[in-house]
Amino acid sequence: MELDDTDRAILEALQEDARTPFSEIARRIDMSSATVHDRVNRMEDAGVIQGYHAKVDPKALDYGISAVVGLQVEQGQEHDTLEELEEVPGVQEVHLTTGSWDVLMRVFAEDADRLRELMFENIAQMDGFARSQTMVILGTPYETEQLPVDAGDD
Repeated sequence: MELDDTDRAILEALQEDARTPFSEIARRIDMSSATVHDRVNRMEDAGVIQGYHAKVDPKALDYGISAVVGLQVEQGQEHDTLEELEEVPGVQEVHLTTGSWDVLMRVFAEDADRLRELMFENIAQMDGFARSQTMVILGTPYETEQLPVDAGDD
């Protein structure tokens, strides 16, 4: 799907606050609410907009520790290991990567004991597990899920 400047303006507004009413977006870009609604539906149908989510503070759910985990998987076991990782409570993100690690994950745990349990009793026991490295996140001074909407423009 080719995005025009209007689509990009709508995406920018929704990334800032997905709860922004279509009438407010329409006012900002000088269009009707119905047009904004139609364009959002079109972008949803095309998979450009993949969902709307509440961002929850992990500490509010008693997750006091987060970590990035590099994981090496035995050759030929990748598919099974990835399916198993989806089922492990605390595994938030799973990324296939190049370099030293086959997989990079972001995990959450209540405390260091739960993190150890997650790593040694869940992940390390999986078929295909080769080795891992866990890096505890001490702080996150910057994080965003917003993508620049002008990417690709000259």
